[in-house]
Amino acid sequence: MPLRSTSAATPSRQLDHPEPADIRLEEVLHACADPMRLRIIQALAADAAAACGEIGLACSKSTATYHFRVLREAGVITQRYQGTAKVNELRRADLDAVFPGLLDALLASATAQSGRTREA
Repeated sequence: MPLRSTSAATPSRQLDHPEPADIRLEEVLHACADPMRLRIIQALAADAAAACGEIGLACSKSTATYHFRVLREAGVITQRYQGTAKVNELRRADLDAVFPGLLDALLASATAQSGRTREA
């Protein structure tokens, strides 16, 4: 999958993101299938941009880094450096253009599922 660099920082600090036309449904669905990554998506849908540490995942830093990388490489989020932190944003416009309604359906399903889990 061709990737584009979205950072004007030094080459060692550039992050690659797929072009909108290269975002593949199977990769997006795979990225969204993991509960930890779905939690990240929900957090970013509620807050336009957040640093990795602001999302409050219950896992090690290396595990969190892995989950953010999977989401970025699938085209679900963008990441950019702001100082020493990576700021994450949901690629809502790109995902809605390529897969209309998919993100809203995933978020609605995740919300409904978390409601059922709390009731149980």
